[in-house]
Amino acid sequence: MAHFAEIDENNKVLRVLVACNDDIANNGGEQSAEAAKHFESTVPLSTLGVKWVQTSYNNNFRKHFAGRDYTYDETKDKFITPKPYPSWTLDANDDWVSPVGAAPALTAEQEADTANTYQYEWNETDQQWDLITTNFG
Repeated sequence: MAHFAEIDENNKVLRVLVACNDDIANNGGEQSAEAAKHFESTVPLSTLGVKWVQTSYNNNFRKHFAGRDYTYDETKDKFITPKPYPSWTLDANDDWVSPVGAAPALTAEQEADTANTYQYEWNETDQQWDLITTNFG
């Protein structure tokens, strides 16, 4: 199944819908403007929509499978995930990163602990990664 993202005037994704693979193949092929136009003739744009852009469920093209509130970067021809926190910035690969880098790795002891789970969660107020422990006992 093929998928198309409806894009608004600010390049935000409004919705993602499924298309017939045969319709894509018979109307310009994958990622083509013709396939997008054909999809528009089958599924009209909403009142806020300005165009359809094909997206890949398997992330084979356009970086990410589009979702509501993603942004379509027309210059880079890719979908960018929503910004998770105000302090985060896009890196060279168009992935969001915290101002202090990636979350620390869990220790071997934490990984082996069967009574608890551990995960790092971003603390926007303190601009740091906080270790969250969940006990199953």
